[in-house]
Amino acid sequence: MRRNAPNFKKEGVMNRFDHLHKTYREAKMKARKERILMMSRSEPNINGSGTSGYTVKSGENTGKVLKHISVTSSNSL
Repeated sequence: MRRNAPNFKKEGVMNRFDHLHKTYREAKMKARKERILMMSRSEPNINGSGTSGYTVKSGENTGKVLKHISVTSSNSL
């Protein structure tokens, strides 16, 4: 028997294809789990009504916009 001959009788020996297949499968499973997690999250409607402030959802001030976010420009000449 050759010195560098592959030993197919040993358990736990992983050849190149098995390694590539395993890493590909793990990457696909991880991507799928991340995609499912991202799809299950609900995002707030940012600037949904055209405002940059907070719209009151309930109470006597329902619909009013509080604290418009304004940025002062530092480009004054």
